[in-house]
Amino acid sequence: MASERHGLVGVIGGDLIRNAKLPLILLVAVVVSAISVVTVVHKTRLLTAEKERQVIQFYALDNEWRNLLLEENVLGEHRRVEQNAIKQLQMQHVDPTKENVVITE
Repeated sequence: MASERHGLVGVIGGDLIRNAKLPLILLVAVVVSAISVVTVVHKTRLLTAEKERQVIQFYALDNEWRNLLLEENVLGEHRRVEQNAIKQLQMQHVDPTKENVVITE
């Protein structure tokens, strides 16, 4: 029996399994917990970056919408429409005496 050789890893593993089950279970729990924390932190950072991109896009779209509202108000002004009708379409105001009213039943 004295000439028998055992590997160091085998001896340590056998001792841990026989005598130290609770510390071994706790070690596995700590490793699993650490991996879970790293995964959650990584996903949180990805979501935070995505949120920032969405906020920037929201502000850009909001700014564009406000500019479009201003443009709509400018293009829809009565005075501008009337000037375009007179200049481009050669329209003119109708004389009330030449006006015909059509009434349908």
